[in-house]
Amino acid sequence: MVLRRLRAGVLGMVALSALLYLVVVNRAGEQIAAAQRTRAAIADIQEAHVEAGKANDALEKASRTRAVNLIGPGAEFDNATARVGTLLTSATGGNAAGEQGLHHFQFVQGQLKTCVQLANSAGDDGVVWARDALDDEPETDGADEVRFTGGLMESLEDLREIESTALDEQLRSRWLNPSLLWPLLLAPVAVMLLLVVATGLVVARHFRRYPHPALGVALLATASVAVTTCVLTRVGQDELDDPLLAGEGWIMAIALLLLLGAGALAYLAYRPRIAEYRFPRS
Repeated sequence: MVLRRLRAGVLGMVALSALLYLVVVNRAGEQIAAAQRTRAAIADIQEAHVEAGKANDALEKASRTRAVNLIGPGAEFDNATARVGTLLTSATGGNAAGEQGLHHFQFVQGQLKTCVQLANSAGDDGVVWARDALDDEPETDGADEVRFTGGLMESLEDLREIESTALDEQLRSRWLNPSLLWPLLLAPVAVMLLLVVATGLVVARHFRRYPHPALGVALLATASVAVTTCVLTRVGQDELDDPLLAGEGWIMAIALLLLLGAGALAYLAYRPRIAEYRFPRS
């Protein structure tokens, strides 16, 4: 019977919408969580750059005392460089630039170690060399600076730029891309709309009746879940701190209840006409 097949198609589209919703919110949630870790890593790198500047200032101060051989670079330098090391270790966990990014982190940590060793082992000359290791200018290739050829502070800035580029790539992934998500999530809704229209034509032609209003409500409920998911899955850098996601517990509960209700309404909407077909009025 045509109505049975139409009902199966409508219920299938509701089920497909539920499946796509769960897949999208899961994958998008993972991608956003990774982007949040990268954003935190970038913040740590920026703070490490500030601390490296404090270490450089501390070395300048120590060099003016002319007592580096006696007192070393000073507690302020030690605290600042220790803080840089802690921040770099923390930022490594949010690396989004793959193996290349890890190599860059290791290189910068090596620069930090070299700087500390120079400042603590060679007296006044060591302080001068350590300052060069901190704020040396990068090499250039024409008008462009060559990354990771300058001092520690320049390398931290290069590292921040690389991770920022990787963050942009994360936020452009397919699970956060509106041009892919809208067609994916609205395709079942479009098919469901065609099936509802076909149902209306069959009911009007063969039963001389209007289709059950519950069928329209089911379509609207399914469409609302798809549209809401697409809207909430679009997250920019400015929204990473506290995003409202389609996978939030309360939003997911409402979405799944709407889809469950859509399925129940669709099933009930066809029931009177199918029963009338099986047991026609005399």
